[in-house]
Amino acid sequence: MNKGISRKRPAPTQQPSPANPPKQHATSQEDEFLDEDVFLDETLFETEDDLILRDIEERQSLASRLTKWARPSISHAYSSASRSIAFQQLEIDYVVGDSNRELLPNWSGSAAIIRIFGVTKEGHSVCCHVHGFEPYFYISCPPGMGPDDISRFHQILEGRMGEMNRNSKVPKFIRHIEMVQKRSIMYYQQQDSHPFLKIVVALPTMVASCRGILDRGIQIDGLGMKSFMTYESNVLFALRFMIDCNIVGGNWIEVPAGRYKTAKHSSYCQLEFDCLFSDLISHAPEGEFSKMAPFRILSFDIECAGRKGHFPEPTHDPVIQIANLVTLQGENQPFIRNVMTLKSCSPIVGVDVMSFDTEREVLLAWRDLIREVDPDVIIGYNICKFDLPYLIERAETLGIAEFPMLGRIKNSRVRVKDTTFSSRQYGTRESKEVTVEGRVQFDLFQAMQRDYKLSSYSLNSVSAHFLSEQKEDVHHSIISDLQNGNAETRRRLAVYCLKDAYLPQRLLDKLMYIYNYVEMARVTGVPISFLLSRGQSIKVLSQLLRKAKQKNLLIPNVKQAGSEQGTYEGATVLEAKAGFYEKPIATLDFASLYPSIMMAYNLCYCTLVTTEDARKLNIPPEFVNKTPSGETFVKSNLQKGILPEILEELLAARKRAKADLKEAKDPLEKAVLDGRQLALKISANSVYGFTGATVGQLPCIEISSSVTSYGRQMIEHTKNLVKEKFTILKGYEHNAEVIYGDTDSVMVQFGVSTVEAAMNLGREAAEYISGTFIKEVKGGR
Repeated sequence: MNKGISRKRPAPTQQPSPANPPKQHATSQEDEFLDEDVFLDETLFETEDDLILRDIEERQSLASRLTKWARPSISHAYSSASRSIAFQQLEIDYVVGDSNRELLPNWSGSAAIIRIFGVTKEGHSVCCHVHGFEPYFYISCPPGMGPDDISRFHQILEGRMGEMNRNSKVPKFIRHIEMVQKRSIMYYQQQDSHPFLKIVVALPTMVASCRGILDRGIQIDGLGMKSFMTYESNVLFALRFMIDCNIVGGNWIEVPAGRYKTAKHSSYCQLEFDCLFSDLISHAPEGEFSKMAPFRILSFDIECAGRKGHFPEPTHDPVIQIANLVTLQGENQPFIRNVMTLKSCSPIVGVDVMSFDTEREVLLAWRDLIREVDPDVIIGYNICKFDLPYLIERAETLGIAEFPMLGRIKNSRVRVKDTTFSSRQYGTRESKEVTVEGRVQFDLFQAMQRDYKLSSYSLNSVSAHFLSEQKEDVHHSIISDLQNGNAETRRRLAVYCLKDAYLPQRLLDKLMYIYNYVEMARVTGVPISFLLSRGQSIKVLSQLLRKAKQKNLLIPNVKQAGSEQGTYEGATVLEAKAGFYEKPIATLDFASLYPSIMMAYNLCYCTLVTTEDARKLNIPPEFVNKTPSGETFVKSNLQKGILPEILEELLAARKRAKADLKEAKDPLEKAVLDGRQLALKISANSVYGFTGATVGQLPCIEISSSVTSYGRQMIEHTKNLVKEKFTILKGYEHNAEVIYGDTDSVMVQFGVSTVEAAMNLGREAAEYISGTFIKEVKGGR
């Protein structure tokens, strides 16, 4: 008998036999059958009552076992709002609902309510409903437009929006329009600012419909039919909120005592409250606020009993086991080791084994575990494409309507949809998007594909590569046989399933994924979930929007031009001299070449001078850079570019992080700092790609072509300097030979026979060549 919960159904209760009833007056045969039918019905009802009672007892027994894994209890001070609430946020989204009347007594109708999910330092789960933040965007203000004109324009736009949204119950589509002084980020401009109209709408989805009206054109008294370019109308609402409130992904947020209202619980979080966006305090991720909260990480794996020769299908093949490991962030070992099995399973040392008679009970027990343990992050290997969708579809097949309630919002079901992810760096991949509200899903399989180039991405191969470990030796073809065996064979399957849940947790720890992704979210300012589901461009856009806001600049919404916008010549690739080289090859590479070029030559949207402006503005030659590709940019002594500023801050922060890393003693602090410096490096290198993405948010071929043209020039320059200086005629033992060059590095054979000698000459070459470039561009070896 294992230590799992028995799920044996009780045998029907034995009732007195009706064969010899007390003697009564003779009755018709029909009456006798009628009495017997009634008697059998009563027996059936008694049996069902017994089963219901037994089910209740079993559910209570399961609940009592799960309760021991609940989060720590909360202080009563929170319910009276007499204590401030500080928490590390992990997920930000929004819903449409009614605003809190206590906080906003004058608001009516539906509004967008931001939801922030996170964890306090004590380990309490948080759901914060933020009110009062409105979606908006900008357009250029037509010349001569006054307050009365703006009022009429407001009425016209409201009418057009009403025509497009006839079924909407929103009382007012355009909340208000105001004139502001701003400047577009595009092109160098001598004038400080221009009038723009800030258009505030009722709901985030209305930004796109309003933009469509303005793109197509609108009739304005005195101006006729006029179309407008919109600015920042493609910014996601959650990101807009974060930027305006100075919140970055994974940072700590505080709501002061007395500034929040205890909310009616719509979630399963311990702390749930309403507040105004203006009352939020966003802490920079420094000092005490650089630390991680003890959030809960669930790693799980499922096993299915597939038919011979068939890959498991949720419409046919049952889920037979689910293994669960739960770890607190920063801890080395899981504090929950659990496996749920269909049918009996022999005990496993250190593991809580729960056995069930039916698949329905297995699935509902796992749903209950999710709800009681309340994980902040759910991880596994290929869980977004297989495990989670399989569980959802299997429950649907079995008619278990209550199973998909796995998120933190009550009565909200997990949503699964097919997606296609495409980027220049990662290519195109088919996947599934699984929405579990309030919980971050981190699929190690997708992370591996995104971050590492490996010959195989199977869990076995990845574990062998990074951990020198492998899965348990159970071939998928014998899984059904093990399940159909006995408690011992199912134990072997359970150990296999547990190992498949344990390896993703080990990979997460070994590769410091949580630290790296939280730090990347902090550096780039996007929610952690964006890093998992989106490409590089959203990270650069977030930084650009933040910096533009500081400078009072606006980013135009550029229509996607695709390949029509033109192409540009890429990086230089020197022809390789293929062969086997016995003597060592030294590699001379440029430290962050493309970021260095952008900083050195002040390449940015706001420093680019159009051909027409170059003639009209008559800028003195000493204030401009003419790039090898023929573009013109003003120098930093006339106007500093935003992209160079972003890059300087990123690389300076990386330098500080690396210096702190050398001084750090605490392993957790080291992990955070190493993750931070890596995030800063990747972020800096992404900026150039953002400008060259022709289907991106803000492509600028003039910048990207200028960067690569400077790069080609520098590679050729480096090659020529090496061949000119390191010769026998100049006193060296051999003539240096350039073997290969690509993008930001040149490979040189100096002719020496030892690695040490090659390294020394490489250092000498790097120092010599660096002296010929301006200070921002440095060579290395």
